[in-house]
Amino acid sequence: MSSTVRLTVAQATVRFLEAQHVERDGRTHAFFAGCWGIFGHGNVAGVGQALLERSQSDDPSRLGFFHGRNEQAMVHAAVAYARQYDRLRAMAVTASVGPGSTNMVTGAALATINRLPVLLLPGDVFATRPANPVLQELEDPSSMDTTVNDSFRSVSRYWDRVARPEQLPSALLQAMRVLTDPADTGAVTLCLPQDVQAEAHDWPVELFETRVWHVGRPVPQPAELERAVAAIKASRRPLVVAGGGVIYAGADAALAAFAEATGIPVGETQAGKGSLPYDHPRALGAIGATGTTAAADAVAAEADLVIGVGTRYSDFTTASRTVFAAEGVRFVNVNVARIDALKLSAATLVADAREALEALTDALDGWRVDDAYVERNTALAQEWDAVVEASHQATTGDTRLVQSAVLGVVNETSDPRDVVLCAAGSMPGDLHKLWRTRDRKGYHVEYGFSCMGYEIAGGLGVKMAALDQAREGADDDRDVFVMVGDGSYLMMNTELVTAVAEGVKIIVVLVQNHGYASIGALSQSLGSQRFGTRYRYRTDTGLDGDVLPVDLAANAASLGADVVVASSIDDLRSAVVKAKESTRTTVIHVETDPLVPAPSSPAWWDVPVAEVSALDSTREARTTYEQHKADQRHHLAPTDTPSTAQQSEDTPR
Repeated sequence: MSSTVRLTVAQATVRFLEAQHVERDGRTHAFFAGCWGIFGHGNVAGVGQALLERSQSDDPSRLGFFHGRNEQAMVHAAVAYARQYDRLRAMAVTASVGPGSTNMVTGAALATINRLPVLLLPGDVFATRPANPVLQELEDPSSMDTTVNDSFRSVSRYWDRVARPEQLPSALLQAMRVLTDPADTGAVTLCLPQDVQAEAHDWPVELFETRVWHVGRPVPQPAELERAVAAIKASRRPLVVAGGGVIYAGADAALAAFAEATGIPVGETQAGKGSLPYDHPRALGAIGATGTTAAADAVAAEADLVIGVGTRYSDFTTASRTVFAAEGVRFVNVNVARIDALKLSAATLVADAREALEALTDALDGWRVDDAYVERNTALAQEWDAVVEASHQATTGDTRLVQSAVLGVVNETSDPRDVVLCAAGSMPGDLHKLWRTRDRKGYHVEYGFSCMGYEIAGGLGVKMAALDQAREGADDDRDVFVMVGDGSYLMMNTELVTAVAEGVKIIVVLVQNHGYASIGALSQSLGSQRFGTRYRYRTDTGLDGDVLPVDLAANAASLGADVVVASSIDDLRSAVVKAKESTRTTVIHVETDPLVPAPSSPAWWDVPVAEVSALDSTREARTTYEQHKADQRHHLAPTDTPSTAQQSEDTPR
C-alpha cells in the first residue's frame, strides 16, 4: 500500500506544480517559474496560505510568488514569459472570487489565441454552499452550479472545476497535458472553490514525485513529405511565410538553410518576425496587411506556391485573403497543429517546423528556383530597406517627432539581442514593416489578440524570462524596450509598480499623440472621420476641444519609474543610452504627430463599411470597400501535387 501525505487541496496543488518538468532535445528543467497572485476571500486562505508556507521553506524547488497590481496584467506577464521561453516554461496566476477572477478572462483569451501556456487558478464560490450567495457570487436562477468562472470555458484550452479533493489529481494531469502540448496549448483554467482549497486530504506521495513531460518534435509523414516536395518542385515562384511556429521550434537555422539551398524567399508574420535576420539574403520582411510594400507583399501577389511554416494565417497575414493573388496559387502548410496545416486548402505537412524544414531541404537537394527570381527578390528587399532608412529619418514641420523616426532611433541605439515589445495601436504595423530584427527573440509583438494594455505587463514578463535565461547560461541579459502609445498606457500602466518593486528593469518608450492614432486612421479610411478617437475637452459639438492637460510623464514618475522627456531626436537617442546604462525601470516620454504615417502598404484589411449612409465620406469609403472586396479569394481549390511528368519543362531545377 502506497504511503500518503496530508495536505490541503491548495497545498497539494502547489507541491504538484513544483514537481513538473519538461524536456526537449535532451534539456530538462522545471516547467513552472512561479505564481502571480492578488489575494482576496476566494484564494487568500487557500492558495495564498500554501504559497506562504512554501516561501518559508528552504527547498530550492519551491514555487516563487509574484505580486501583481492588476489580474489581467498578471496573466499578460505570465504569457509573455512563456513566449520568451518558446513555451517550454510557464507561470500560474491566482485570483479571488468574482471580479478578481473575471479580470483574468481577457488574458486567458490572449493566451489561447496566441497558443501560449498559462495556468489560471481562479477562486470560486463555496462548493458546499453553506451560506450563499457569498460576497461577489453570481446567482443564476437556472442553476446553482454556474459561477462567473464559467466565463473561462470559451477562452481556455482546458477547463475544470475541482469540487472534491479526489478530483484534483486527474485535473492537474489533464492541465499539464494541454500546457505542454505545442499543438494544443493555451490557457488552462482550474476553478478552485474556496472551501475546497482549504480542505485537507490524504494524497498518494507519488503525486508529488518529479514528473518530466517530453515535448517532442513530430516528424513529417513520408507521404505528406512526398506531396510537399512535388508541389515545391512544380512551382516557379514559391514563397515561404514564416510564422511563430518557426520561433517556438527553434527552427530559424533550419529555415535559413532551406532558403539558402533552394533560393526561396521568406516573408514573416508578426509572430514570425525574427525567423531570419532582417539582412539575410532571402529575407523579404513583413507580409500581409502591414507588409513591406515593395518586397514581401509584391512577391506574394505573384507567388504560385505559398509555403506556410508555423503560421495560423490570420486575416492580417493574408490581407483578408487578397495578398496571395496569382491565378491558381496553391499552398503547402507546415504546422504542428493540424487545424492550421489544413488552412487555405493546403497540402499538409503536420510536423515540427525544424524537423519539416530539414526534411524538405534534404529531399530538395539539387533543386533551386531560377537565378532571375532570386536576383529580383534580392533587389526588391534592397529597395524596401531604402524605404525603411528614409522613414527612420522622417521629420515634421513642428517640434513633435514622427513615430517612424522614434522607432528608428530605438532600433539603431538598442543592442542586437535587445527585445522590442508592443501589442496595439499604430505601432505594431509600423514595427512589422520598419523594425530591423537582428535576433530570433528580438521582436515580441502580441498581434493575435492585439490587446491594449498588454505592453508594460508583457515587457515585465519578457524581462523576467530573460533574467532567468541569463542565470541558466544564456550569452547575456537583454534589455526590453516596451513601445506603448498613450491609449494603451492609460488602459494599463499598473505593472510599472510591480517592475519597480521586483527590481526588474524595463525601458518604456511612451508615445504621446493625444488619442488613438491607429483607430483614428482606420476610422478616416472607413468614412467615419476619426469620430471618438481623440482625447479632447467636450464642447457643444462633441469631444473636439483643446488637448487635455494629461501629464503621462508625471504619472509614470508617481509610480516609481525614472522618467526622461525627449523633445528631439538627439534627446531621444541620449535618453535611450541613459536608460540602457541604468539599472532601474525608465520611461522615455515623446510627443509625436499622429497624422504623419509610416510608409503605407497597398494591402487591404477587411473592415466592413456601412452599406447606406447620409455621409459623403462613408459613401465614398463604401465604394472603395466594394472594390477591394471583389479581389478577395476563397482559396478553396485543393493543392495539386503533379507528378514529374506533368511538370512544365521550364520548371526550375
